[in-house]
Amino acid sequence: MDIDLARTFLEIVRHGSLAAAAQKLHVTQTAITARVQKLESQLGGTLFVRNRAGARLTPNGEAFVVYANQLVQTWEAARRDLPLPEGYRNVLHIGGEVSLCNPLMLGWAGELRGKIPSHALRMEVRDGEHLLRQLELGLLDAALVFQPEYWPRLQVEQVLEEKLILVRLVAKPDPYVYIDWGPEFRRQHDAALPENARAALSFNLGPLGLQYILEQGGSGYFRTRVVQSYLESGIMEKVPKAPEFNYPTYLVYSRDRDSATLQQAFVLLREVIKRDGDWSQRWDPLT
Repeated sequence: MDIDLARTFLEIVRHGSLAAAAQKLHVTQTAITARVQKLESQLGGTLFVRNRAGARLTPNGEAFVVYANQLVQTWEAARRDLPLPEGYRNVLHIGGEVSLCNPLMLGWAGELRGKIPSHALRMEVRDGEHLLRQLELGLLDAALVFQPEYWPRLQVEQVLEEKLILVRLVAKPDPYVYIDWGPEFRRQHDAALPENARAALSFNLGPLGLQYILEQGGSGYFRTRVVQSYLESGIMEKVPKAPEFNYPTYLVYSRDRDSATLQQAFVLLREVIKRDGDWSQRWDPLT
């Protein structure tokens, strides 16, 4: 199928009318109408109900949205990766959540480039939900996430066991800063600490929240490896008798995409995890 047909379909969905899609794509409305008719002919069903208000999806159209997105994303990924860079046999596509980018993803990238030089490397740092969608579409080979989903042929392996602990800046321990570590953490946190469930200040990105506390003061929940150096230096301290929450990291990949090279990449990941205990984000609050 012509990828332009899928793109045109998605533009109509986004903008609500054929006329708006034509303007966005810099073509005539007649051309848009012809594309829709061609697409409907190929699929054997009507995708839109057109009226004065615009274009409304039929049940067939609603079902096709997922496939159209997959088609466009897969095609764009192929255009990014092909042709392969000169001298490389293949590409490794690795994803990781934002809070894991420094130093875990950074260290893993260095090992992959040094130990698997035959493969080009594409590293993608996004939220876990997006990474899992990319895995399902086949656009990633593997990803590191905090809260995996499960579906047939998906391999899920825990590679790191950590806790979220409550720490505070010794010089200025207030206020409490709510760090949002995801739905499961929110559920457990709000049940255990209802008085802190609606803090005046919150961050949904751990490294940003940590840097704020280091600069402005306060307390919050962080992964043990990330704050270990600050605890050892005395800049921060654990809050006594505060609840702790498990927060493991999982490696997920499709068994259909498994290979000797991918398994070698996973060995390198485990070596990085084993040797690197300082995940302090390499910020120095004294400078």
